[in-house]
Amino acid sequence: MSTTRLTVAQAVVRFLEAQHVERDGEESAFFAGCWGIFGHGNVAGIGEALLERARSGDPHALRYLQGRNEQAMVHAGVAYARQRDRMAAFAVTASIGPGATNMVTGAALATINRLPVLLLPGDVFATRVANPVLQELEDPADGVVSVNDSFRPVSRYWDRITRPEQLPAALLAAMRVLTDPAETGAVTLCLPQDVQAEAYDWPDALFARRVWHVARPIPEPAVLAQAAALIRSAQRPLLVAGGGVIYSGADEALRSFAEATGIPVAETQAGKGSLPYDHPQAVGAIGATGTAAADALANEADVVIGVGTRWSDFTTASRTVFADPDVTFVNLNVASVDAHKQSAVPLVADARTGLQALTDALAGWRAPAEHTEDATQRARQWDAVVEAAYRVEHGPPLAQSAVIGAVNEETGPRDVVVCAAGSMPGDLHKLWRTRDRKGYHVEYGYSCMGYEIAGGLGVKMAADDAGDPRDVVVMVGDGSYLMMSTELVTAVAEDVKIIVVLVQNHGFASIGALSESVGSERFGTRYRYRTPSGLDGDRLPVDLAANAASLGAEVVSAKTLEDLRAALRRAKASERTTVIHVETDPMVPAPESPAWWDVPVAEVSTLDTTRDARVTYEKHKQSQRHPLRPPRNQGDRQP
Repeated sequence: MSTTRLTVAQAVVRFLEAQHVERDGEESAFFAGCWGIFGHGNVAGIGEALLERARSGDPHALRYLQGRNEQAMVHAGVAYARQRDRMAAFAVTASIGPGATNMVTGAALATINRLPVLLLPGDVFATRVANPVLQELEDPADGVVSVNDSFRPVSRYWDRITRPEQLPAALLAAMRVLTDPAETGAVTLCLPQDVQAEAYDWPDALFARRVWHVARPIPEPAVLAQAAALIRSAQRPLLVAGGGVIYSGADEALRSFAEATGIPVAETQAGKGSLPYDHPQAVGAIGATGTAAADALANEADVVIGVGTRWSDFTTASRTVFADPDVTFVNLNVASVDAHKQSAVPLVADARTGLQALTDALAGWRAPAEHTEDATQRARQWDAVVEAAYRVEHGPPLAQSAVIGAVNEETGPRDVVVCAAGSMPGDLHKLWRTRDRKGYHVEYGYSCMGYEIAGGLGVKMAADDAGDPRDVVVMVGDGSYLMMSTELVTAVAEDVKIIVVLVQNHGFASIGALSESVGSERFGTRYRYRTPSGLDGDRLPVDLAANAASLGAEVVSAKTLEDLRAALRRAKASERTTVIHVETDPMVPAPESPAWWDVPVAEVSTLDTTRDARVTYEKHKQSQRHPLRPPRNQGDRQP
């Protein structure tokens, strides 16, 4: 067998360059590149390997991108994978110690959202000849543990390469997980700094072009028949579309299913855009941030079909939104763990093939006409609420719903809105009129503050790499911006244009409202000077517009809606990354969702506000469904 002598790090890079994926007969390279910040733990290993390939002149050499924050690099990689429907991903490398552990939050976000990213953190010496080395965690009871063990619970696959011979099996296992829609998430391969630089004679087969087939599992016939029988028995069915619909490219299959059956379709955060907002069967957002239309239909539903959703507490309104005591579920999901939730009929399959099979199995059947018509009418009524929210005249400072409306109307139907945390995701879920399957990108599995700008960078890179021209508009509050604005510098350096709408409301608006609802009186949620009584002085003189300009972005301030619209048009026409700074009034709420979210309130307190909130909390708890449901068999409902 022919061999090539390379270091471990060089072998890793060559292997990544050779990996491809295929689905539906379409092949593409899987790794779009490697993000990296170098330190003593990886500069002579992965850093040298990437430099060598960059100097090689090989057009297939793995692209290197320089980040400014390790967590942000992971966020950008995850956002890229989501925009590419998990058919492409990034590797991310960081040095040992704080560089590595800075990536843990990004790893958790990737795994929770079922999105692929390969993490290559440097590690301490495998030989231990110089221990303890700089940034090493010494455990007197365990000579093997390092800070990289913190990646174990947030990774779908974890390994530490202490000998070159271990690398091939670890790389193949990593690819198996990264390319499996049911298993994917963060994969972590810890690379001790001495092992990275160690040479070995590798079999050339390790670097041969390898194509990983991304399967579309079909539903088991017996379970499909059971699911179809249950749906045929329904009088008030509802379908809930999750992120799996988007990732599998099942939006057309969903449209065909909805039009053939008349079943209304609600959307989770990850599934928003599965149907255009104005489709007759589209009833909008569901759950704790849902629309009145979707939540009312959920409240009355007797059969619920979940497609590609993992049924988070926001989607189910903490198990209160599905109120029919006899409601039953059919879950179509590629992941068995999600298919079995809600004591459902578990249809384990790809979203597209599963929807096509369900459509065929239900041929000739439609939901009652009055139910379909009622859903369409409720959706139209909610759209009138959205229209009013877009036209709120207030300020300056402006109402956040009016800011959302201006951005929605000034962007194109295929442009992408990006958000992650604060009050904005809930308002976007209810109010954003999504017109394209990839037009809505809100990270709400982990709802990670600081994701937004890095995520927007990843989305824009993914669109550009795919030859899919779109403007990417990042909507970020001042709280998230202050946590991680660093990748504005990266966007400027890489000449990747994003538009950032920076909403300044001088505090944590979302948690402020939540704090008030649980009786904590917005304590600790405003950005104020300290006084003898607490943080309740005047507003801090923070100039985020000046900060953004100092990072290299073009900056425009908008005080009125007319200013904002003009700034958006200017930003879209520009070739540069632009930050639009606009102030909003956090005390002007968007239309309320009728649903609830379970956030426990102190059971005893000296505060009247807390005691009052506890009374309200206990009333809501009474409507919470127990997670254990009696099993449903095929004969329980008759078609």
